[in-house]
Amino acid sequence: MTKKRNYRKEYDTYHGKPKQRKQNDKRKQARRKLGLKVGDSREVDHKKPLSKGGGNGRKNLRVVSRTTNRRKGAKRG
Repeated sequence: MTKKRNYRKEYDTYHGKPKQRKQNDKRKQARRKLGLKVGDSREVDHKKPLSKGGGNGRKNLRVVSRTTNRRKGAKRG
């Protein structure tokens, strides 16, 4: 029998931390800057990832498909 995951605990111990909330706010800010609406399947790609010190300047952002963005991950583009 497999142990059930406690998703609430996982969320609180990772996503609920101030650093992660700040990163999430930056990602949402980038979506607004490029005009992506709620429900749009495209994503904003940071050419230099936020985790590697990139910012939300227009030169660092581009709109790509979800597949492309997930394939890239946090590699430097």
